[in-house]
Amino acid sequence: MADNLKPVPGLPDKFLKPYDSVGTEDRVYEAWEKSGFFNPDNLKLPSDAKPFSMVLPPPNVTGQLHMGSAMMLAIEDVLTRYKRLRGYRALWLPGTDHAAIATQVVVEKKIQKEEGKSRYDLGREELLRRIGTHVSETHDVIIKQMRKMGASLDWSREAFTLDEPRNLAVRTAFKRMYDDGLIYRGYRVVNWDPKGQTTISDDEIEYETRKTKLYTFKYAAHIPISISTTRPETKLGDTAIAVHPDDPRYQALIGQEFEATFAGEPIKLKVIADQAVEKDFGTGALGVTPAHSMIDWEMAERHHLPLKPVINEYGKMIVGQEGVRDKKTTEAREAVVAWLKENGLLEKEEEIEHNVSLAQRTGGLIEPLPKLQWFVAVNKPFKLKHSSIPGLVAGTETTLKEMMKLAVASGETSIIPDRFQKIYFNWIENLRDWCVSRQIWYGHRVPVWYRGQEVHCDLIAPDGEGWRQDEDTLDTWFSSGLWTFSTLGWPDEAAFEKMRQYHPTTVLETGSDLIFFWVARMILMTTYLLGEVPFRTVYMHGLVRDNKGRKISKSLGNNIDPLDMIAKYGADAVRMSLIVGVGPGSESKIDEQKIKAYKLFANKIWNITRFILTNTADFKKAQSPVIDWRNIENQEAYPSRKIHLAWLQEFESTLQDITTDMENFRFYLAAEKLYHYTWHTLADKILEESKPMFSSNNPLEKAATQDLLLSILTRLTIALHPFMPFITEEIWSALPGNDQSLLMVQHWPE
Repeated sequence: MADNLKPVPGLPDKFLKPYDSVGTEDRVYEAWEKSGFFNPDNLKLPSDAKPFSMVLPPPNVTGQLHMGSAMMLAIEDVLTRYKRLRGYRALWLPGTDHAAIATQVVVEKKIQKEEGKSRYDLGREELLRRIGTHVSETHDVIIKQMRKMGASLDWSREAFTLDEPRNLAVRTAFKRMYDDGLIYRGYRVVNWDPKGQTTISDDEIEYETRKTKLYTFKYAAHIPISISTTRPETKLGDTAIAVHPDDPRYQALIGQEFEATFAGEPIKLKVIADQAVEKDFGTGALGVTPAHSMIDWEMAERHHLPLKPVINEYGKMIVGQEGVRDKKTTEAREAVVAWLKENGLLEKEEEIEHNVSLAQRTGGLIEPLPKLQWFVAVNKPFKLKHSSIPGLVAGTETTLKEMMKLAVASGETSIIPDRFQKIYFNWIENLRDWCVSRQIWYGHRVPVWYRGQEVHCDLIAPDGEGWRQDEDTLDTWFSSGLWTFSTLGWPDEAAFEKMRQYHPTTVLETGSDLIFFWVARMILMTTYLLGEVPFRTVYMHGLVRDNKGRKISKSLGNNIDPLDMIAKYGADAVRMSLIVGVGPGSESKIDEQKIKAYKLFANKIWNITRFILTNTADFKKAQSPVIDWRNIENQEAYPSRKIHLAWLQEFESTLQDITTDMENFRFYLAAEKLYHYTWHTLADKILEESKPMFSSNNPLEKAATQDLLLSILTRLTIALHPFMPFITEEIWSALPGNDQSLLMVQHWPE
């Protein structure tokens, strides 16, 4: 369809040129904000309008958003705008995450690079001041990006995981769990990051496959059992040798004890039998190092073995002969292997591929170390105070793990796609007590005070002299776990009651990589504190990759900045490129050409609108001979009736399919069908067939064509709005009879 750029009476001047996303989007977003309709309290709805609620997964205040963030915003805005058009009291609640370790690491690196100083040089107060400045700056950038994406968030309710209301919620949650015996301070093996000088959770570890050596050796010539390990330096801390109880090779040795000096360190080893040993792997025997392995720690607890730390917080050996003691573990390993060779104890050395544990935020090599930390007990029974979850009865005993399982198993919360439910249950089954304390300064401080042997946990500091607060802060996921209800006023009961209609939230849309970090933590905290689930449906989206299927990263040079793409092609094009063809949980590929293709689609919609408005400029329905063209059966008076009915039927059938897809979270299919109908059915077929009808001498036929195409355009514009809100809002303002009303609060076409 060729562009017609000649002035047409009644046609707005903006349609005399191609669609200008740059000149449109900021102006349209400002109009949306000024209307106040992002806040459901301002929507003109009947009193019985159903609520729809969703919290934004708060982006980390560590830097700018990326294409994965853009996909999240696009999907969630599609859902919110659709529900708003369906007449729901739609609340999409915004916020940002302090992302404790990640944010502190970013600021510390900057200070070290620019000033050569560490956090200890600055002190706690000054470091926190510097972090606060950084957070304020990055927050403003992130909020700007969200607006650029067209996110219709209720900014009047914006929250921050480290603001005062959230801090009160964290302290309240901690105290309740402490009083119920579900939070305890214990000496256990944890994941220690020597680079960040803090503990991290199992879920914050990244695994990298590296080539390494597997060594098979004996501790001493008189010990008749050989073991294999990739870390011989840790064997200075061994307190046992474990074998399988059914392994005939070692039956006679079970229960025996051996003493030796290993690389300068005296060791005492007891041979134990444990089902966890794989008798067909290696020599079928394991050196048990309770202080430096979570698995060995659990084995030591079962067999009452002593704990012997040999590595410190800086990843250095604290025992052993010269060349081992005070050395980094990698250096000490070489020295221990050399000692084994000198003493004729090394039997085999082979190269293998091995998974190495790295701290996600700092890249530090994880060292399992025994530390005094705060834990949430997931297996400890406690009396349930209240519950609306089937299978969980108030007044009876349960565990946090059981509550987490039943929340999903009962159907109170469903996860899309289904395969993630199995992943969720597998993770719950293997869940250990959650270490929630961190040795960093940025975050919610543990609300516990000490004075001598006295320990006090409360919302505020205790009265009297000599009390000192715990130095540790809480895992960022502890505060994020309260997100769905702390943002609605909890623990202020009166404030929460006013927002009660929005909880449990309707949907949680988030990345599939957060099912353990965040989804499970929210279910844990909400079921315990409120006795209900945090959300009814979890919709998981996959990773966004480049056109070669590679993960997008700065190091690969394949990062695509959403703001750059918006400036070049418009937010609507970026949104469509991230949604079409991408099912829930599926990884997607993105490149500039794909975004450009949807810029062309936006232009096609603009051209369709111009064509229809140009050819209906003289149409006045009230003065038209058309009363209801569908009921006019006189073939001579109205020869195009069958064609028009076919057009209408095809459109309404498409609309019905799209509505069904939207209701079932198939946004990718709905977007694809809208694209196909708009471009290939409406533009390529219907508008071409309509041209003779517009020039017809039959006023009825012309008026009926005008009436039908205006109706299709109007309803199609509404249906496209959740996906392409900017161009559709701009078109809506030019459609006849709209009286300056905003498209975002119209009614979804039935």
